[in-house]
Amino acid sequence: MLDPLNSTPEIKGLYINGQWQRTQDQFDSTNPFDGSLWSRIPDAGRTETGQAIEAANSAFPKWSRLKFQERAEMMLKIAEVISKRAPDFIVAAQMEGGGWYGKGAYEVKALSEIFKSAAAACYAPIGEVLPSLNGKVSTAVRVPLGVVAVLSPWNFPGILAARPFSFIMAAGNTVVLKPSEETPYMGGVFFAEVMEEAGVPPGVFNVVTCSRDKVTEVGDELIDNPLVKGVAFTGSTAVGRRIAAKCGAHLKKACIELGGKDSLIVLEDADMERATSAASFGAFLHQGQVCMSVEKVLVQEKIYDQFLQDFVARARKLKTGNVTDKSNVIGPLINDRQAENVKHQLEDAIAKGANFALGGNVNGRFVEPTIVTHVTPNMNIWRDETFGPVAVVVPFQTDAEAIAMNNDTEYGLSSGIITADEYRAMEIAQRLETGMCHVNCATINDEAHAPFGGAKASGQGRYGGRWSFENFSETRWITMDRGQKPFPPVF
Repeated sequence: MLDPLNSTPEIKGLYINGQWQRTQDQFDSTNPFDGSLWSRIPDAGRTETGQAIEAANSAFPKWSRLKFQERAEMMLKIAEVISKRAPDFIVAAQMEGGGWYGKGAYEVKALSEIFKSAAAACYAPIGEVLPSLNGKVSTAVRVPLGVVAVLSPWNFPGILAARPFSFIMAAGNTVVLKPSEETPYMGGVFFAEVMEEAGVPPGVFNVVTCSRDKVTEVGDELIDNPLVKGVAFTGSTAVGRRIAAKCGAHLKKACIELGGKDSLIVLEDADMERATSAASFGAFLHQGQVCMSVEKVLVQEKIYDQFLQDFVARARKLKTGNVTDKSNVIGPLINDRQAENVKHQLEDAIAKGANFALGGNVNGRFVEPTIVTHVTPNMNIWRDETFGPVAVVVPFQTDAEAIAMNNDTEYGLSSGIITADEYRAMEIAQRLETGMCHVNCATINDEAHAPFGGAKASGQGRYGGRWSFENFSETRWITMDRGQKPFPPVF
């Protein structure tokens, strides 16, 4: 088991065809807190990626023909191993991901639930019987695609890798996973270790890791290789657009989950304790490095002053520092580039007339919890994704104004509404241009069996439950005639 104070893991190599494969090149996985070396990671290229794809393709026929209950049993075994390995994942979440202890504990618990849900999905219907003009037995059935490439991000590398590939595997597909170069262990190698211990057949699940220098060649191979039939990507909108375009050119299925600029709408009848708690959790969990983070809090003007006062008081209690100390909830941002982006947004906002109700200081990769007021649409922080522990708080007068403020962005991932009037909330929810909306809860919500995904520039397709099956399977029409369909006599 990994020790957070002496936690360098032993990296065996790439995981291809059930075997650990060493590479000549390696790259550093570092601790975001101080940039110190955490582990040395295999640096794959096009050749190794092609080998992983070929292994997955060879494994597909046998895996896809397994009885559904056998795949379900494997999913449950994976869940069991993850639960046993939870302490190792939590240490990695702190040391490699820069996350609070509680974030790691939440994520690894969710991982186990994801695979249990994938096991249950194996028992779901896979098609339907259709009426036939000629008395045929007419069926529409869903069948697995084949090899699916999964490209996962660094912010929630466990959930955002497992959410796609668990259901993809359960449906009978085989997988090649490429984790982010920022979190290659917890987003990739950890899963390879789990699959090996669980006894997943060789080639069904493969992991290739690579440095930032090789991302393009590895990514291109995962998308362009004709043996790959589908692509699951979670990450930035800029990269997602390119991947979706390449998949479109190849006529490959793709599910793309991207960024967000998510709003929490607080109505005048809201419970203040619930509202400020939802705003704090939504804005500051994992330093705001969540695609569903609350980045804009829209507050009805009658309660704006009281909400702001209580929100600031709640957020002020969050401690910032090295996350090896469990009392520190706010850790470092993942890298210098991200910290610089947040700093630029804050500087732009202040230069254009915004104020800090709390925070505003950037010290290296640490950004203290920050609440920004007097924000206007001409500021970058209004429309651009921040991905840091920063929340904009803006008053509104009418529901229509709040809806317009929420929709005033290219993104459309998640949203939240806090109110005692459920009917009013549902009326507002139907007019928000987001893939998800949560009434009397934060924007951050995730359940393995529910449809997860966004609208507009926040992506296309849905992960979770039967929606994952639909994304990564084909529909076939299969009929059986019983001699009743007549053919023209001339034939």
